[in-house]
Amino acid sequence: MRIQASAPGKVILLGEHAVVYGRPAIAAPLSGLRATVTVEPGRPGSGVVIEARDLGRTLHTSQEPADPLVVTVSNTLARLGVPDPGDLHLTIASDIPIASGLGSGAAVAVATIRALDAWFTELPNAEALAGSRLKARLRKQLTDAEVSALAYETEVLHHGTPSGIDNSVVTYERPIVFTRARGVEPFSLGRPLTLVVGDTGIASPTRETVGDVRRAWQADPARYEALFDAVAETVQAGRTAIERGDVPALGAAMRRDHALLQELGVSCPELDRLVAAAEEAGALGAKLAGGGRGGNMIALVTGETADRVAAALRAAGARRALVSEIF
Repeated sequence: MRIQASAPGKVILLGEHAVVYGRPAIAAPLSGLRATVTVEPGRPGSGVVIEARDLGRTLHTSQEPADPLVVTVSNTLARLGVPDPGDLHLTIASDIPIASGLGSGAAVAVATIRALDAWFTELPNAEALAGSRLKARLRKQLTDAEVSALAYETEVLHHGTPSGIDNSVVTYERPIVFTRARGVEPFSLGRPLTLVVGDTGIASPTRETVGDVRRAWQADPARYEALFDAVAETVQAGRTAIERGDVPALGAAMRRDHALLQELGVSCPELDRLVAAAEEAGALGAKLAGGGRGGNMIALVTGETADRVAAALRAAGARRALVSEIF
């Protein structure tokens, strides 16, 4: 018996960092990039084993309880009311670049949660597999809100003070506007968008950049609150543009947002070089995506300019340049 679940990567179109301070952000799923988790019976007496193939690691939950992957499993089992799940083998595979601002950690967490939830709610013989230890039977599967909340607990381990946007957009797999006060608000696109994602090849230290912005905000709150307000204005302009299908206006909002992120101190020369190369090659707008100081940038393109922009990014030093549509 096997159960498999997957979850997409994500990209923040507008609003990163300011979202931590109550401002809105727009994010969208990258459904072509996914993390997949498979659950199947484990070797008798093995307990719960997690095989993270992309990391080259095999974890035993009883031996490494503080590891984020193990914590995700433990939190999910607790939420399901399964104190002793028996012998399980979880296999994790992902084609989402790690530490690059594309939501790899959130995608793995959501896929893990959903795979375990399905294992203990969908299999007709689940109770027999877990024997008398299984106490959460005949319940409904976790709601999207419950999945997102569990994934957020893992995001805290990865990022310290995350905004909540990664777990939200990965869970709902729809474009969303997110604020900490109001949560997730899915919305519709006036027309599909085409992005080129350019990878600097540099790990994006999200915990570090989030912490640095917080310290800078604490030292000069008036300046940083004004910057966060300016970011919020670009988000509103971007949302209006997206809903109207006004792609050039969205590009302008992205250019403004990148300039503000530079002022926040979270860009880097490699990101700035790729942003400039994309715009010189015909992108309507470009900006860093995610925590910054590495990771990825995104360029808004048309079907006619996508290949040219991708080639320009590779020529400018991008490790990879992926074309993706958002519907």
